[in-house]
Amino acid sequence: MLEKNEVNPIWACRAFPAFPVVLAAVGDGNGNNNVLTIALVHMFSFNPPVLGIGVSPARHSFELMESSDDFSINIPGKELVEEVLYCGQRSGREVDKFEDCGFVASPGKKIKAPTIAECMVNLECIKRQRIDAGDHVWYLGEVVHAEMAKDADREKSLMYWSGEFRVLGDVIRRR
Repeated sequence: MLEKNEVNPIWACRAFPAFPVVLAAVGDGNGNNNVLTIALVHMFSFNPPVLGIGVSPARHSFELMESSDDFSINIPGKELVEEVLYCGQRSGREVDKFEDCGFVASPGKKIKAPTIAECMVNLECIKRQRIDAGDHVWYLGEVVHAEMAKDADREKSLMYWSGEFRVLGDVIRRR
């Protein structure tokens, strides 16, 4: 049996293994779009496919999420680590992240929100549920359309853990 000490629950939660990190896009289909870096992302159901993203009410994107019926989850490869960091550090109130990162905002096939053409996987989600959970609100979205690059390799998918961006086995950037 392992010997254990009582610790602060916040610090204990940091023992979770790496989280996937994605770029979510939200918008109205009329150019009022934003990109946000999300490290709170999880699969809630396989059939139907339902994914959840956690968004802080302090973020500009929260307002957009509240007024939107849909969003996209875009899985970036490791070559987009600088853009992922940029989108997590800048506010869409002050900058156009699509423009600044050189992202192509591809129109959704089944949603109003755009997808990000440079990401290896694009998942179009219709909001199905909103859950208040402490300092974040979870938006659960049913995946209604998906596209994946022919050469997509999940071992190139970014993960985030304790201030480090990683791919399977390697730290590629510290925050």
